[in-house]
Amino acid sequence: MIVDAHLDIAWNAIGEGRGFLGPPAEGYVVSRPALQAAGVGLVFATLYAAPAEATKSMRTRFVYENGHEAHLMATAEANYYRACELPLLRSRAELARYVRGWRKGRLAAVMLMEGADPIESPEQLGVWVERGVRIIGPAWGRTRYAGGTHAPGGLTELGVQLLVAMMRKKVILDLSHLADQSEADAFGMWRGPIMCSHSNARAIVPGDRQITDATAAEVARRGGMLGVSFYEHHLRRSGRATLDDVVKHVLHLAKAAGGPEHLGLGTDLDGGFNAAQSPLRTLGDLKRLPAMLRRHFSAAQVEGVMGGNWLGFLGKSLPAA
Repeated sequence: MIVDAHLDIAWNAIGEGRGFLGPPAEGYVVSRPALQAAGVGLVFATLYAAPAEATKSMRTRFVYENGHEAHLMATAEANYYRACELPLLRSRAELARYVRGWRKGRLAAVMLMEGADPIESPEQLGVWVERGVRIIGPAWGRTRYAGGTHAPGGLTELGVQLLVAMMRKKVILDLSHLADQSEADAFGMWRGPIMCSHSNARAIVPGDRQITDATAAEVARRGGMLGVSFYEHHLRRSGRATLDDVVKHVLHLAKAAGGPEHLGLGTDLDGGFNAAQSPLRTLGDLKRLPAMLRRHFSAAQVEGVMGGNWLGFLGKSLPAA
């Protein structure tokens, strides 16, 4: 089973009109039939609301200027997943049953909130947990909770309160998009499962959107996971990205993390860019990746990177029931 730890399915459908249930929109690669045909069995489906200051690629006709507007937008996206009848896995028990019965053509999701502004206050976290959210990344750009990409700063007072509430509710922390100081603040207080859903190696492509080797090592030390993004500007400084670039980031982060057991995919293939900005022309091209990874890793390690490592992480990190 292939696992993809970051897809903005509902944002694409509601914000951009690229629906999930039919073939991929022209120039794009992600849809339910395409994922199923490629052997993807589990995705981390995001709730992403575009702030008013978002750049053009991630700014839709619907943007928010306050927490309540963000809440309404994310609620619409959660409702979209229900309308698509995309099964949401909420516990270790549900995950185990799904994996035991999985066959190619089946697809389920774990819900990930990218940017915590839809949570109007930390006291509201329980509502989102009941709706199925199991992973939260506090930032995208700057939020009321943390500094983010191109928005330096630490956790705010609300951010500290949110992380405390997340630990209490057994919600997984996603470090992707967190500003360096917010990340350091999180490492200082976090005592729960931790991951980076879609962040590549800063040593290869500089910038605060990527993670340092030290971050990769610390996430691995805590038993966490690192998902590699397929966006070309996350893969290389300039020029056309290929699957060779994906392998390059996997190898670098695996070395920093002490092994490929902490690596997986977090393609972000529908995150504001099309197929021309990715190393894939169709999701079927994913079938070429295992053979490329096999030049460097064992068969079991390659199976882990393609999906098994994420399944193992969720099997330890989701609530028991």
